[in-house]
Amino acid sequence: MTKFKNIKLLIGLVYLTILSIFLYFLLSKFTIQEIQSYEFIKSNLNYFQFLKEKNNFIVSFLFIIFSAIWVFLAGFLSPLAIFSGFMFGKWFGLIYVVLGGSLGATALYLFANYFLKDLIKKNFTNNFSFLAEKFEKSELVYLLLYRFIGGIPFVISNMLPCIFNVKPGNFFVSTVIGISPQIFLIASIGSSLEKILNMEEEMPKISEIIFLPSIYIPIVIFIFLIILSMFLKKIFYKK
Repeated sequence: MTKFKNIKLLIGLVYLTILSIFLYFLLSKFTIQEIQSYEFIKSNLNYFQFLKEKNNFIVSFLFIIFSAIWVFLAGFLSPLAIFSGFMFGKWFGLIYVVLGGSLGATALYLFANYFLKDLIKKNFTNNFSFLAEKFEKSELVYLLLYRFIGGIPFVISNMLPCIFNVKPGNFFVSTVIGISPQIFLIASIGSSLEKILNMEEEMPKISEIIFLPSIYIPIVIFIFLIILSMFLKKIFYKK
């Protein structure tokens, strides 16, 4: 247990170190007031668009790598999906986040399966042993349901399948398919925000943004998926 806590602490420290370095370089160039201003957002949006148009392949590749590292270091996908939709559009944003996130999740699963398997079994087997029979029946199908339904913190859900000895290939495929609906909806919101910022000279009101069809429709569908996943969760996790 102590070893498990030490490894979690190490991962957390690495994550905080990377985040701190990023914030240091960001705040050393800009003030909080500048970052919060609409003019700052607009000007940097234009810069990102220029960067993407000039070096689209490199920027896309680096974003995928960053997404993989982010998830491996216990990051969650929602902020990446918003930014990716904002930066690359809803379709390419979906592809880049799902690919990078799935690679990072699979890398974390392999890491946990090699270094933390005994500790994970010790701490989680009693609570999730009833799922073993389901995974044995049809590993890929139940992995897809497991990914789509969620209900477990993302970082834990990436490591928990160690208990069931799932194949890395099935883990990767199920992650790609299982997280795609939610990521697409979030990336759609990010893409819509980018279009709004390009059209508006002044910062629009929150109420004006929320009631745009391109914003509220993905939100409504996303809420529906959450309700559906909560219903399926009761069935899937029923002992």
